[in-house]
Amino acid sequence: MALLRVKEVREMTSEARTAKLKELRDELLHERGVAAMGGAPHSPGQIRALRKNVARLLTIIREEERAKGAKR
Repeated sequence: MALLRVKEVREMTSEARTAKLKELRDELLHERGVAAMGGAPHSPGQIRALRKNVARLLTIIREEERAKGAKR
């Protein structure tokens, strides 16, 4: 799981962004469950990276929505 780059996210379609967001949230839920049960993720910074990717996606989605709203 690599960090998503802003350029990559902006090049995605809105459907691809929402699909990626769902995928990342599911993965984050799984990793949090593993951590809550006392297990260690195979990468210590993975939960933080997932959270940042989700935030990055949500930010860009909201920016696009605001840009569309301002043009109307």
